[in-house]
Amino acid sequence: MAAKAVIRLTAAMTIFAASAMAQTNDPNLTQAEIDCLNRGNAANADCAKDGGAVKDGGKALAPGITGAVFLPDLIVDLFPNPAVVTEAPIPPGNTATPPAVAPAIQAAAPGGPVVAPTDLVATEPPRAVIGDFVPDEVLVTVNGDAGAVQQIAASFGLEIRSQRQSRLLGNTLVRFGIPDGRPVGVVLAQLAADGRTLRREANHVYSLQQAASIVNYAFERIALDADKASGENVRVGVIDTGIDDGNPALSGVIAGQFDAMPDVPITARDHGTSVDGLIAGNGAFKGMAPGARIYHARAFEGGKSTMDVILSALDWAAEQDVRIINMSFVGPKNDLLGIACRNARALGIVLVAAAGNNGPKAPYGYPAAFVGVIAVTATDAKDGLMPQANRGAYVFISAPGVEMVAPSGAGSDVVTGTSFAAAIVTGAVANLFHAAPDRSADWVEKALAATARDLGPKGRDNDFGFGLLDTKAAEAAKE
Repeated sequence: MAAKAVIRLTAAMTIFAASAMAQTNDPNLTQAEIDCLNRGNAANADCAKDGGAVKDGGKALAPGITGAVFLPDLIVDLFPNPAVVTEAPIPPGNTATPPAVAPAIQAAAPGGPVVAPTDLVATEPPRAVIGDFVPDEVLVTVNGDAGAVQQIAASFGLEIRSQRQSRLLGNTLVRFGIPDGRPVGVVLAQLAADGRTLRREANHVYSLQQAASIVNYAFERIALDADKASGENVRVGVIDTGIDDGNPALSGVIAGQFDAMPDVPITARDHGTSVDGLIAGNGAFKGMAPGARIYHARAFEGGKSTMDVILSALDWAAEQDVRIINMSFVGPKNDLLGIACRNARALGIVLVAAAGNNGPKAPYGYPAAFVGVIAVTATDAKDGLMPQANRGAYVFISAPGVEMVAPSGAGSDVVTGTSFAAAIVTGAVANLFHAAPDRSADWVEKALAATARDLGPKGRDNDFGFGLLDTKAAEAAKE
């Protein structure tokens, strides 16, 4: 299949984001000191007896600065990694016992216009920020009604900037503003004293995992017959940028759309269009699972998003009764995101995420590193690992993601990144569900691990995970 690569360097654009997890806008504090301030994270920090000193030092965080951020349209990786996080290797099929979740989700009617959150009470919309998190906001799940939220705000000198009921978190999610300049870590520690606050996090910033802007060789490499490939009627959720739904490759593909940041103008549609096209594209850009019904949530602008926006998109995707959710983005570990992923998995949803493009020495990337999420790294046409791919015990499987032609907002692009490798895996899983709808999320995870073609050192390794995806072998795997 021939296609003309289009690489565009457009005028700089504004990155919009909202708030995230426990951090601070004090440039003199290290991450370890912040963790000591935040009683919820102090157990993970090396805190001295003086109440916050760090024994071995740490990397200071950049000060929080409000206002617009301007970056070029060609994104390599916009997210500066946090301090290294050490995790134990994740064995195949290792899924923690999830908490109780809400009753079974009713399937939403397909089609229709782009929708926005209906239960969001917002007094201040997301705004442009710089850094790893919104410097004057915290995210809190509250056990109580609107009156309790008001009382908490008054008690701790905070502003209520938005609140909504989260489907996957099971509680009210509140975005509190900090009007007096207190560091985020200090406010989180203060809030921990109120038993009505169940979880307290900063509003971390996450970034899409596109490493560059010919023919799609993925079918051959993952042993998927292009003529027989089908994801017909399999419901797939995608959380990404806005899309060019007028692109011929997406004709009839999009079953529903949701805008998790409706007050932020759309300036880029390339990444989301490419991901959707690789999963279920039509015509010259045939995806891995033609016929799949994509429920697309726009949660990124300028390659960035924040935790409150992503959680809103995840809730919506879960409500669409999807079988798979594709998350081609990476950020720091956040307990709220971890709970949402665990509960989505408990609903039987397969979660596929990009492992990250931050290099061999980068810390773990989330949500990929959460238990129960299939972390995908990227390989090239010769099964070589993408040099800038993250490494680590959380890497689950490899898939093509280097220099592939995909549809984009400009027509077509040559794309590279673990984002696109994740889309390939999502399409392959849709084929497995199309062939046998009764298969479970646990079966999919075990089948992919057991049938992957080993690459690199013998057995599972930190570079390739279990190895290269083999769709044909996974299809033949027994229960």
